Parts: sequence; structure tokens; C-alpha cells
Amino acid sequence: MVLLEQFEQLTGHPKNAAKLKELVLQLAVQGKLTEAWRNQHPNVEPASELLKKIEAEKAQLVKEKKIRKEQPLETIQEEEITYDLPETWLWVRLGELGDWGAGATPSRGNSELYDGNINWYKSGELNNGIIDYDSEERITELALKKTSLRLNKPGDVLIAMYGATIGKTAILAVEGTTNQAVCACTCYSGLSNLYLHLLLKAYKSVFTDQGTGGAQPNISRIKIRTTPVPLPPLAEQEAIVARVEELMQKIEELEKGTLERIQLQKSLGEAALQALTTAPADELEQQWLFLKEHFQLLFTQEANVKKLRETILQLAVQGKLTSAWRQQNPTVQPAAQLLQQIQAEKAQLVKEKKIRKEESFYPLPSKEKLEVLPEGWNWYRFGELTINRDSERVPLSKSEREHRKGNFDYYGASGVIDKIDKYLFEKDLLLIGEDGANLINRSTPIAFIATGKYWVNNHAHVIDAIDFRILRYLEVYINSINLESYITGMAQPKMNQKYLNSIPVALPPLAEQEAIVAKVDQLMQMCDELENQLKQSNHQAEVLMQAVVQAALQPQEEPVLEA
Repeated sequence: MVLLEQFEQLTGHPKNAAKLKELVLQLAVQGKLTEAWRNQHPNVEPASELLKKIEAEKAQLVKEKKIRKEQPLETIQEEEITYDLPETWLWVRLGELGDWGAGATPSRGNSELYDGNINWYKSGELNNGIIDYDSEERITELALKKTSLRLNKPGDVLIAMYGATIGKTAILAVEGTTNQAVCACTCYSGLSNLYLHLLLKAYKSVFTDQGTGGAQPNISRIKIRTTPVPLPPLAEQEAIVARVEELMQKIEELEKGTLERIQLQKSLGEAALQALTTAPADELEQQWLFLKEHFQLLFTQEANVKKLRETILQLAVQGKLTSAWRQQNPTVQPAAQLLQQIQAEKAQLVKEKKIRKEESFYPLPSKEKLEVLPEGWNWYRFGELTINRDSERVPLSKSEREHRKGNFDYYGASGVIDKIDKYLFEKDLLLIGEDGANLINRSTPIAFIATGKYWVNNHAHVIDAIDFRILRYLEVYINSINLESYITGMAQPKMNQKYLNSIPVALPPLAEQEAIVAKVDQLMQMCDELENQLKQSNHQAEVLMQAVVQAALQPQEEPVLEA
């Protein structure tokens, strides 16, 4: 498989760009980006000869007392070799390729050691690129003399060793020291610092896996120096660096184009939905037809489909999805008569002592900014339309449920959370979350229908009505509106029964409620299909990415990448 042929398709999904960059680094240090280069340069000096020169240089530096003599590193064992190398390459330990040294932190209690003119970099300042800027904190010449600090030269390569920053890298373009969380390497003349930097980035997962410790895993200078790595000939190191830079630039260009396309689609989708929600009645059908014709273009991201769902609900409770239905059904019973029926039936239930008499609901004051409704609709308080059955709920602790496992659904604020051996309700009812973060973030629907036989704890309101169609409409309505005005407490959000009952509801005639719910169900099914298409597309991209990685990392005769 020729990887470049797949680049554009692979970067159609933003997360793949990062994976592609990782793959390029892996291929680079395995010699799979420069197979064609080796064919064109068959007579380069092999890495084995290069290593002899490095050893001679190191011995001379020790003799001149420019570096300390280190304990010899162990010979690399066969079980440490993780993949085959090109013929002219060699497995070596990182400690053989340069002079490595960690930094230190001068005593914080001595003010004479800080605010000087010497850069002192911490691991969080490493940028996986070139450091050509001053450090956040600087130290003095006295700090350099009094501590074990190492003054690193421009061109030295840095790697972070502590915590979340393990494996972050940088190349110094300025002189500077580091704290103990950073290790620096001065490369011997047979090693390109650009190649070393690339190599360390490719081995980030290796260093992360080496991390030891609890909350903050660390690696050490010793672990870095003893890590086996591939060493190419010097000329090929330079070719590898050039090839990687070329491919990274191409990936970034494709990634930028992908992100711009996604942002454009998002903006177009939002504009189309805004036009739909604000369209006058005589233009609504035209706007909706435009949206349907361009679904595949406008809704290619899950966030846009979520916004589409929200828009459908808003249009539904404004009567904009059923304007044609009202023209075809001009003589339906208005909402005012429906309320009279609700009041009469609730009064009878009170008389029969099946429900308690409710407190009077506050009338809807004129100061509440209520929208003008279609003819036949009216505004009422939620509590006027419903029968609250919260008193029948029974919470069970987790330990209690452990001893009562069964086949009946046990509901909480956001849906079924367990199965138990008995049930409290045997009627399809509306449940509305009473508390929890979902009241604010709305990651799942606040209102939902519970069916069959089930149990409800005290984290969901249980709502009944004289007609199930009312419950289905109220499910749509509650899920369409912003509830923050009816919620108390932000750390522990809660919408109690009083606040729930006070919510103003735009109530259509009963027949139109049924039509609204049917239309919403139809459109939500379409949204489900869109989301399934997106998931399938993402899955196909993941499969393609895995296939590319697998093919690219397998030994092969032909070059993996072509120019």
C-alpha cells in the first residue's frame, strides 16, 4: 500500500492526522521512508563504522576531561530488538550517541540563585520543537557554580522525564539549563541532533511505558541512556529528517484543509437551522426543503446532528412543524377545552381520593415573555396539565439492590440504572430528571417515557395525565426548552416539584399534540440514520487507518511511501 495515496482520505477525519504523524515517525526510525534513498546511495558508510568514530570521539573527550567517563553499557540482547533494520543500520543504546545529563533545582530559600540571566527550563516548557525563547524563570551564575546544574549549548536535545510531560522533547536554539525533570543530550559528531529529536518523539510511548511511580510516573537518565534505538548512517539520518519534514508538512496542510471544511460545514449548518427557526410560516416549507436537499453536505459532524435535533424540538413546540396540519384540520377542539377536561377529571380523582387536591397555581403574569401561539393553542402551567405521582417513588440503595436482583427496570434521573425483583408502576408514564448534572449539560434527554413494569427512585419525577398523548407531547416540550430558570444549586443541580409545576407550557389541541409527536418521531428517526451514517463513516476511516498502519509496518520490498 502506498501511504501517500491514502493521505487525503485519512485526514478527512481530524483524529487521524495525529495518528498519521505517529506512523510517519515509526516508519522513519525503521528505515521505511528511505528505501528508495538507500537504493540510490548504495555506498554510504554503514552505521557500524560511524559508531567506531563516535567511540573514538568519546574517548578523546574523556581524555581531555570535557566529559566524564561512564560505566560501559551492556551489549544489546536479542530479546531487546523489536524489529529488523536495514543492512547498513545498527542497534545501539542512546547513551552511546551523546553526552546525557539531567538538571537540578537551585535552593528556593536562597534568593541569590534566581532572577539572573541564565535560562532555566522546566519540563512543561518543552514544546516538541525548537526552543528559541527565554525560560519562564532564570537563574544566576552563582546558582550554576553552587549546584550540579549543567549548562546546555544551542543544538542540545531535551527530553522530559516526569509525570504527564514524559517524552516531551525540544532542541535548544539558545543556551540554558534545566530542572531535574529534564534530561539533555549533546550529540557526538556522528549523530544529527535533528534525527535524535525525531527518534525521541518516535519513542515517546516507549519512554511512557518505562515510567515508574504512582500518581506521577517518572523515567530517569539511566533508563534513557540504556534504551536500545536504531542508528542509521549519518547521510541517511539527514535524508530521514528531510523526508519526515516533507510528510509532516503535507499532513498539516491536509489537516488544515479538513478543519476548515468542517468549520465551514458547521457554519453552514448553523445558518440553515437559524433560517429555519426564524422563517415566517409562508417560508417554512421552502426552508425545510432546502435543508432536506443538503442534509449530506450540512450534517457531517455529530455536533451538527445534535443541533438539528434541538431545532426539530424547538420548531415542534412552536407549532411550525404542523402549520399544514392545522390548515387541513381547522375544527379541532382547542386547548382551552382540553384544559377543562383535565380539570374535571382531576377533580373527580380528588373526590374519589385517588389523588390529593393540588395547591392553586399562580396565573401566568403578563410580565413573562410568552411567545404568540398558533390559533387553538394556549399557555398553561405544567402542574395544571399533569398528575404528579412522586409520592409513590421508593429509593433503594446500591447495597439493597444487590440483594434484590431481578428483571424489572429500576429508573434514576437519566434512565434505567439497574434491574430489581419487584416493580412500583405498571403504566406508561413520563419521567423527568429531578437532579444531577444532566439538568445543565443535557447530555441525555431530561424527559423520557417509562413503559411496562418498573421501579423509580427519588431522582426522577413521575408524571401522569388523563391521556397518554399529553405525556408524549410534554416529553417533547420539556426536552425542547431551557430549564435553568427552574433549577436550584449549580454544584448539585435540582428541579423540585414546585419549580417543575410552574413551567409555562405551550399547549396545542390534543389532536395536534399527536400530530406533533408523530412528526418529531419521524424526523428523529432521520437524525438516527444520519448519526449511523457518520458512525459507519468514522468506523471505515478507522479500519482504513489500521490497514494502512499494518501494511506500512510490515516488511516489504517496495517502498511504503512514494514521492
